[in-house]
Amino acid sequence: MTGVGVSFDGRDPPDVLLAKADAAASGGAEAVWLATHLFQRDTISTAAVLLGRDPRLKVVLVALSPFVIHPVYIAMATATLAEFYPGRVALCLGVGAPLDLAGAGVAAPAPLGPMREALWLCRSLLAGEAVRFEGRRFRVDGPALASGAQSTPILLAASGPKMLRLAGEAADGVVLSAGASVAYVAWCLEQAKAGGVRPGFQAHAFVYAAVDADGGQARDRARTPLSVVLRGAHHARNLEMAGTPLDQAALAAAYGSGDRAAAEALITDDVVDRHAAAGPADVFARRIRDYRAAGADGIVLAGARAAAEIEAALRALPTG
Repeated sequence: MTGVGVSFDGRDPPDVLLAKADAAASGGAEAVWLATHLFQRDTISTAAVLLGRDPRLKVVLVALSPFVIHPVYIAMATATLAEFYPGRVALCLGVGAPLDLAGAGVAAPAPLGPMREALWLCRSLLAGEAVRFEGRRFRVDGPALASGAQSTPILLAASGPKMLRLAGEAADGVVLSAGASVAYVAWCLEQAKAGGVRPGFQAHAFVYAAVDADGGQARDRARTPLSVVLRGAHHARNLEMAGTPLDQAALAAAYGSGDRAAAEALITDDVVDRHAAAGPADVFARRIRDYRAAGADGIVLAGARAAAEIEAALRALPTG
């Protein structure tokens, strides 16, 4: 999938979700990317609803974590959806957001090995194979999936060098977090491809997108999600590569205390300009071209809270 997608994060009530999905489909988006966040709405159930509702859309299950859901069940759910809706389902594995995992009491120490095992298990099961496997984290000795082999791409969400290298070696593509700067996207793809990649490997970049003739209004819409994501310690390299002056400790403290206004105040216009595509249509289009030039095969528009925002972003996408 090298076209444009639109991401949803599980926070929308049904009426808003369906309106946004309609906007994505009618605006020409190839897929909806359903991000998994603990304590929000379930990704797999939502995928079933959207796939059954609109035959135009593909669905990507984003960053299902083998630390939360066993790889056998991840493969079962993916294969079942793919059996009902052939050619319209893709799977993305990921460790999970550290703060989400901590909130659920889930530990994910030394995640590289378990993720390698989960990738192998999901690929084998989705290929219709009976699996006998004994790894350090997972042990499986069972029959082939009842649904049989399903042609389902398996992507990996990654940010660190080792996980990026694993994506290149063992996955069909890599998914890069929203809030990434153009320089960081280019660096990530260098890491992912350093050891060689599987045939047809694709890179997908989530990009916070906001289009408004009033550039200030557009930046304000991007400021909120950036204040959430950029507080994560794993974004330190991203900020450094972009030359972004941001006090992550102060941001994390403000967010943790519930002072959202203080957190958003730390996301200056300069931060938005380096880590999102926000502004009038021409500015937005130029930023999308920059991400593509950095190596992103697919762009996933993130951060829209309403259908009209999705429509505006899809209209403003550059052609060619």
